[in-house]
Amino acid sequence: MEDIFVDTVVYVTLILLSLLTIIPFMQVVTVSMSPPDVVSSYGIHLIPLKFDWDGYRKILAYQQIWTGYQNTIVRVILGIIVSMTLMILAAYPLSKKNLVHRKFWTIFMVFTMFFSGGLIPTYLIVKGVGLYNSVWALVLPVAINTFTMLIIRNYFMSLPEEIQESARIDGANEFVILMRIILPISIPILATVGLWTMVYHWNEWFNAMIYLKDSKKAVLQLVLRKIMFEGSEPQAVEAANTIYANTDTMKMAALMVSLIPLLIVYPFLQKYFVKGVMIGSLKG
Repeated sequence: MEDIFVDTVVYVTLILLSLLTIIPFMQVVTVSMSPPDVVSSYGIHLIPLKFDWDGYRKILAYQQIWTGYQNTIVRVILGIIVSMTLMILAAYPLSKKNLVHRKFWTIFMVFTMFFSGGLIPTYLIVKGVGLYNSVWALVLPVAINTFTMLIIRNYFMSLPEEIQESARIDGANEFVILMRIILPISIPILATVGLWTMVYHWNEWFNAMIYLKDSKKAVLQLVLRKIMFEGSEPQAVEAANTIYANTDTMKMAALMVSLIPLLIVYPFLQKYFVKGVMIGSLKG
C-alpha cells in the first residue's frame, strides 16, 4: 500500500512538471505561427487555429540573427574544445589515488565552486590580458566548471584499474592510456558534459553583453534579448516595409529559431545522460 502511494505521488509530480514544461513550449510554438488576430485574442493558445508565417519571414530577414548564429556557433565550438580539453586534463590526474597531495588539490578546486573573484575583478583581468571584445572573453574565463570536472573525475575513478595496469605492463604511458583507453570508454560522460557545455554557451548572453562592444560580434542570445525586451527589431528588419507581423509573433518566432539547433542535437545525446551522470556521481 505504501509503494502504491509513493508511486502515485511520483507520477503526479512528474506529470505536473511535464505540463509546466510542455504548456509554455506549446504556447511559444503556437504564437510564433499564428496571425495577429489570434495572438491578440484572450486566453492561452496551445494549438494553432490559423497559420501565418510572417513572423518567421520577418525574423529570418533580419541579418543580425544570422550574424548572431555564426558568432554563437564559433563560440560553442571553441567552448566545447577548450572546456573539454582542460576538464579532462584536470580530472584524469585527480582520479589517481597515487597523486601526491590529491586531497589538497581536490579541495583547492572545490574552493572555487563557492568563492570567486567577482564580476569587476574578472572584467579588469579580461580587459588587462587583451581578451576584451573577442570571443575568447566568452570562452576562457569559464573554461573549467569545477562541478562538471568532478563529475568527469568520478567517472574516471569508476573505471576498472586493471585495464590501465595491463596497458602499463605493455609499455603505455599515462597520455597513451588516457587517449586510447580512458576516453574511448568514457563516451557517456563526455557526451553528457559536452552537451552541458554546448547548452551553456548557446544560452549565455550576460558575458557577451559585458565583454563585447562590437555589435557584429554579438551572439545569438544577445540579439534575441534585444528582440524580446528592447523591442528594437522592427526598425532593423530589412523587410519591415513589406511584411507585417505581430510583435509577439516575431518574438516567439525568434525564440523558436534560437531553439532549433538544441532540439536537433539533444535527441542524439539523450541516451548517454542517465548512464553518464549516474556513474559519474557514484564516487566522491
